[in-house]
Amino acid sequence: MDLEAMPQKYIDDGYLVVADIFDPATIENIQAEIPKFLDGTYPVKNPLKEKDSGLLAVHFPHWVSHPILETINHPKIKSVLQTIVGAHIPHWDGRVKCMQSMLFLKPSGFPGQAWHQDERFIATRDRSLVGVWIALDDATLENGCLRVIPGSHKMGKLWPTKPHNETEEFDPSDESFGFNDDDEEVIELKAGSAVFFNGYLLHRSLRNSSDTSRRALVHHYMNAWSNLPWQIGADRLVDAATYDHRMIIPVVGEDPYPEKGIETNPDEVFLRPWGNEMDWGDWDV
Repeated sequence: MDLEAMPQKYIDDGYLVVADIFDPATIENIQAEIPKFLDGTYPVKNPLKEKDSGLLAVHFPHWVSHPILETINHPKIKSVLQTIVGAHIPHWDGRVKCMQSMLFLKPSGFPGQAWHQDERFIATRDRSLVGVWIALDDATLENGCLRVIPGSHKMGKLWPTKPHNETEEFDPSDESFGFNDDDEEVIELKAGSAVFFNGYLLHRSLRNSSDTSRRALVHHYMNAWSNLPWQIGADRLVDAATYDHRMIIPVVGEDPYPEKGIETNPDEVFLRPWGNEMDWGDWDV
C-alpha cells in the first residue's frame, strides 16, 4: 500500500498492515536483546519469582536497550505515522511523540489477551493513540497472531470490561464485552512486518499452540500536540485537562511544548509474569 492511501484506510478500518518494516538484521538485533532482561544484563524492577509461571512481556524495554530505543524512530515507522496519527484531526501538522514500548515473548503454550482497547490503558485526549505491533517471529494462527474487529474504533467508545474464566486461552487481564465480533479478522504476519492500529480498535490474540515462541515488539505513539493524562502505576487521579506525561520521545517534528521539558525515564524495566497479577510496586512516574 502506498503512503497516500494509508490515511483513508486507517480512518475507515482503524488499522493497516505494512510489510517489511524491519530487515532481518534489525530483527536479529532485537531478538538478541531479549535474554538480557532475564540474565541480569539489564536492570529489572521486579525480577521473576519462583511462583511465576514464566514471562509474558517486558514493559518499557527502550528505557535500557539502545537497539530497541533506536527502533522507535525507525524511518519506515515514521513515514507511516506522519500520515495516520492525526489523519482524523483537521489542521494536524504531522507531529508525533512516543510514550511506551513493550516486548511480548509468548512462548509455546502461553496465553493471549482477550478483547481489549489500548486507549483503556493509555488514554489520549484526541483519539490519536497508535499501536505499532511488529512481528519478531512469523505470527500465525497456530502461535496466536493478532486479531482485530475492523471499524470498531470509529465512534471512540470504550467498551465495558469484566473478568473472564478462559484462563488457558487468555492472560488475567479483563476482557471488553458488549459488541458483535462476527467481523473479526485474523492478521498473520511475516517477521519484520507490522500492524498500525488505533487505540480504540478492539483486538485480541489467542493461546500459542505451536512449539515455538511468537515474539513481538510494540510501540505506542500519539499526536505530539495533545496532552497525555497518564501516570504509570499511579493510584492517584490526575487533572485530565492539564496533566501531561512528559516521559516521551519526539518522533516526527519538534516538541511543541519545550518549556515543559522531557522527564528522564527510570533505568530499569518492568516484567509482566504469567500466572500472577501485575504489581507496579512503588513505581509512580
